[in-house]
Amino acid sequence: MAVMVSNNATCDGSLSSTDFQIVANAFAEKWKKFNSDFPEWLWIDCSNRLGFAAHGVSDGYLSVQNVFFKVQSSLKEEHGECSSNDYEEPFDNATLVQSTSDDGHWYDFHIVYSSSYNVPVLYFRAHSSDGQLLNQDEIEKNLPTESAKVLTESKWTFITQQEHPYLNRPWYTLHPCGTSEWMKLLLAGENSTAENRAEQYLISWFSVVGQVFGLKLPLDMVKSDG
Repeated sequence: MAVMVSNNATCDGSLSSTDFQIVANAFAEKWKKFNSDFPEWLWIDCSNRLGFAAHGVSDGYLSVQNVFFKVQSSLKEEHGECSSNDYEEPFDNATLVQSTSDDGHWYDFHIVYSSSYNVPVLYFRAHSSDGQLLNQDEIEKNLPTESAKVLTESKWTFITQQEHPYLNRPWYTLHPCGTSEWMKLLLAGENSTAENRAEQYLISWFSVVGQVFGLKLPLDMVKSDG
């Protein structure tokens, strides 16, 4: 699948707002191809919203809803629900399939373009089975051990809460500072053409940010050339 982007796209690890929409749709198509049993990433078109096009901001974002995560054992212990059958690393069992279990939390993820940093940014929110939104402390307790450690060491650069640029409501986000630098390094091997680098851009990006929540891409999706 050819991905037509501007000549300078991805060379410095950043994207233009136009290129973001192109690579976002390419990512969604690959996701559907290699994750056919899972909910799709959908492009939410905001082109009719006043002001975005005029300011050169990408006119939409990617969205996936109702990602289900089992509650960590440590959370259960706090509520007196721990048992000998609890699995050791429940967050490794994060799933993108529907579940009727009450023993977990539900996440919504949005990939939104940042016109300040010229990179994609992951926005997210989480709620319990009764619909109650989780606060940041509750979310952090759900994270894999490696992610929790990073939060402890450099919390201000990691999870923040800010207004969703399209929904005008507070969402949590992974701070984009430094994204273009590590994306430039990740894409250094994709040096055959700008199109190849662009096609791999969101796949490479999500392979990093998704691990914060224990979400991993299928190997076939990472290695695919089309």
